[in-house]
Amino acid sequence: MSCTNNAICWYECVYMTSEEGDFYHKATMVDGKACGAYIFTEPDQNILIRFNYLDVSCENGGLVSVVDGWELNGELFPSPRDHPKAISSRFTEFCGQRKVKQAFLSSQNVALIQYRMPARGSSFSFSVRFVKNPNPCNVLFQTDDIYTLRNYGNRVNCSVSTLFPAAVKLAAIDVGVTPSIGRGIEMETGTIHKVRLECQKRGLDDFVQIGGSVGLDNSNLQVADSMCGLDSKAGRRMERIACDITTVRLVSSGAFDNSATVYLRQLNDEDINGYMNVICAQEISELIIGKREKMGKGRKEGNATKRENMGNRETRHKKNNC
Repeated sequence: MSCTNNAICWYECVYMTSEEGDFYHKATMVDGKACGAYIFTEPDQNILIRFNYLDVSCENGGLVSVVDGWELNGELFPSPRDHPKAISSRFTEFCGQRKVKQAFLSSQNVALIQYRMPARGSSFSFSVRFVKNPNPCNVLFQTDDIYTLRNYGNRVNCSVSTLFPAAVKLAAIDVGVTPSIGRGIEMETGTIHKVRLECQKRGLDDFVQIGGSVGLDNSNLQVADSMCGLDSKAGRRMERIACDITTVRLVSSGAFDNSATVYLRQLNDEDINGYMNVICAQEISELIIGKREKMGKGRKEGNATKRENMGNRETRHKKNNC
């Protein structure tokens, strides 16, 4: 297969796609870098990858690796603590000139093909298909959206993360209240905040965390708030997360059928000029300060223009009276 056979071709070191189809990559230069094709799809879909052929020599560190999730700067999404598979089973590496018979199905809506090309002319081809996932758990978002996290009554931790600083509103919550087995009529408790102090006093190991981190791994999550309870109208407050990655994480013991509906959107100028619940990195802080200063300067210039216009009107008014 080549670019002439209706395949999608790319030549960049970092490539991102949300398309199905056949893909082809051929090395035009060799610099020893590890590169990646980042694949993502809708929250309720998994990614099926099949290799059409492989021609990547094992010499000089050449290899191709399929990753169940995304890896960036040494950090993984989903976090190793929240993924059903061990880290070792999330990476499959191969090299040589051969056909790879194995198919690879991701556990969530993102997957990654990492590669290091040992020589010019090294190439490989693969196909991507999206498969319906009836019980999505970990989800990565690229745009503003509303989403409901669920544990489906299982002992599992699930998360939704964005690749941008975000404002997060909890629209509804049912965590640590409705039993997985033997459901009855449950009374609303309202949203119980600061879970470590309140929910665990009630003997609950089920809660939702909202926070942010510098990298993909939410093990380093800086938590703005943690909640449990039953509240169908929870959306009274907005958490503003000034971090590269924003995450909502649902922790479940398996004793309850948990769900949390959240709305996530990118921070706007009004958010940046206000209070931030979490600020992660220095560069984010500098960005926020810079935008605030720019907005403040704009207001000052606007006020000065208004005063100048008012002065001009007063001068014209005096001349007319004369």
